[in-house]
Amino acid sequence: MLNSQGLQRVKIIASDNLWESISAAMLLDAELFKVVDVIGAHYPGTHSVKDARLTGKKLWSSEDFSTLNSDTGAGCWGRILNQNYVNGYMTSTIAWNLVASYYEQLPYGRCGLMTAQEPWSGHYVVESPVWVSAHTTQFTQPGWYYLKTVGHLEKGGSYVALTDGLGNLTIIIETMSHKHSKCIRPFLPYFNVSQQFATFVLKGSFSEIPELQVWYTKLGKTSERFLFKQLDSLWLLDSNGSFTLKLQEDELFTLTTLTTGRKGSYLPPPKSQRFPSTYKDDFNVDYPFFSEAPNFADQTGVFEYFTNMEDPGEHHFTLRQVLNQRPITWAADASNTISIIGDYNWTNLTIKCDVYIETPDTGGVFIAGRVNKGGILIRSARGIFFWIFANGSYRVTGDLAGWIIYALGHVEVTAKTWYTLTLTIKVGIVIGM
Repeated sequence: MLNSQGLQRVKIIASDNLWESISAAMLLDAELFKVVDVIGAHYPGTHSVKDARLTGKKLWSSEDFSTLNSDTGAGCWGRILNQNYVNGYMTSTIAWNLVASYYEQLPYGRCGLMTAQEPWSGHYVVESPVWVSAHTTQFTQPGWYYLKTVGHLEKGGSYVALTDGLGNLTIIIETMSHKHSKCIRPFLPYFNVSQQFATFVLKGSFSEIPELQVWYTKLGKTSERFLFKQLDSLWLLDSNGSFTLKLQEDELFTLTTLTTGRKGSYLPPPKSQRFPSTYKDDFNVDYPFFSEAPNFADQTGVFEYFTNMEDPGEHHFTLRQVLNQRPITWAADASNTISIIGDYNWTNLTIKCDVYIETPDTGGVFIAGRVNKGGILIRSARGIFFWIFANGSYRVTGDLAGWIIYALGHVEVTAKTWYTLTLTIKVGIVIGM
């Protein structure tokens, strides 16, 4: 199908789940084997399986990491970037996610390589996993390939070597300890890492390399911590391609023929600020179609800017929920659409919103405060939810699913009409109008 539409360059990665079923199926199904270019598994724990390797296809960790971007998260990332190949022959490791740009209280808060979760302040943090990435990404490119001389160090840790086939060489060494390299998943069996001396010998054409650039990271205590620091280069002219490194736990070394490495710099980011305690948006902006409004985080459904051509007045620019049927869901999405905004810690607040129900009889809309869950947990979210429905009823519930009912009754509401809903929540008091 892709080829018939002129998309021959589009490749298929399958199945973004476990190794076993897709690998076995490809070995038994010649047509499936032909169309799948890469076997991808999620969170493989640095290991692949025999059937996957027997296919001879490229193996990828097509989703990995999703760990808090502390130094432990950086240790996780450094360990799996090496050991996904050493243990499982995976030539690509894709981090979920690159930039944590969502409210921290949502599931997997700060599980990106860096953090930029305050669009209202512009604050961001270049976290340590970014610099761990640089040990590999600054000194390799797509098309480089791993040498067969990769493996584990005698007293813990691992090393890989890659080349471009044109004489350049990059060696990456990691000694991440068990304590400081646990990923969020899967379970990591215990292992030990201790101080050691490791000797490397360059052979063949690599024995003629005169100099290797050295880049270094040490994770852990602030007094000992270094992130992607360039050290003095190694001179190999009189060593017959041999060199010895003293390695301690929670370290990363990159040794490379490339001289292009740089530790980037950036201006100090704006100071972190809480979400504004008073916030208003009339959506009166010239945004392109199909774009989200700033600061809203859709949890179920899709909310987009919409220009209401039938209303030249105050509701000409709106935010509209555009899905009219429930899609095939990946997680336990809620039955009701919801987008969140604001400070998770707010308890006493007033929410005021103009709303419009498009669907007669069965349509409805709500505003809510103190919502306590999101993401894959949104289906069981609790809070104070104030609903109105096109059938002329209202309801106040303690949960998104509508099982906990605090109040209900009839109200003069119909579809195709604008209403202003207000919800005030204070200690012991809830007022909706």
